[in-house]
Amino acid sequence: MSAPYLEREEEHQLALRWRDERDEKALSKLTAAHMRLVISIAARFRHFGLPMGDMIQEGHVGLLEAAARFEPERQVRFSTYATWWIRASIQDYILRNWSIVRGGTSSTQKALFFNLRRLRAKMSRNNSSGTLDATMYEEIAKAVGVSRADVELMNARLSAPDSSLNAPVVESDSSAADRQDFIPCTQPLQDQTVSETIDTARRSLWLQEALHELNERELRIVRERRLSEEGATLESLGEKLGISKERVRQIENRALQKLRSALLRDHDQAIFVL
Repeated sequence: MSAPYLEREEEHQLALRWRDERDEKALSKLTAAHMRLVISIAARFRHFGLPMGDMIQEGHVGLLEAAARFEPERQVRFSTYATWWIRASIQDYILRNWSIVRGGTSSTQKALFFNLRRLRAKMSRNNSSGTLDATMYEEIAKAVGVSRADVELMNARLSAPDSSLNAPVVESDSSAADRQDFIPCTQPLQDQTVSETIDTARRSLWLQEALHELNERELRIVRERRLSEEGATLESLGEKLGISKERVRQIENRALQKLRSALLRDHDQAIFVL
């Protein structure tokens, strides 16, 4: 904080020496004179509860990045340019460390994270309950450019600390069930899994039997177009078979019709989407 302020011309010369000559002393003097700017910006984010020293260090990283990218010939004061890099570096640090769950991954989500408290306080001044209602959610969503659901989710995250899924439901009873025990399972039931496995094997056998109805060219087209992970194009198959892609399409349609007829003839319950 005791570093002297730089005049415009001195600042310009230091920036030139660092950019053109990679003069470490010039860089040190330039950044030392702007550390008070780093401290000032870091102080604006102290309400997020992260160590002030860490935020200052992250801001210094942004200051060094600004020095590496600064173009003195544009006649812009270094502090004006560096402010954006310092703020971005501090905000990125906050997003990485404020919660175990990463948030603010997009630009709009980032703007919502850092502006929600201010907007919430502004809109709650005339609300005696001090809570957000549906109208306020809509106004905030419109102001930031996100959905109402995003505002509600972010408000819930900012209003309460993270909770461990391994924590007991009853805090005073360590033998109580964990929170994760009440998370609904989205996996299918065992009987559904077994049924699907059996049905898949049965349908695969039916399909293999129906393929015997096709001639050699039809079988090749169906295998390469429908039964391979990367389906061949009509054009590539036409080149291999020496026919036009339209002719390939016609043969494919005829082959699929043969398969459907064979499957429905031999297995009334067969359901295939070919």
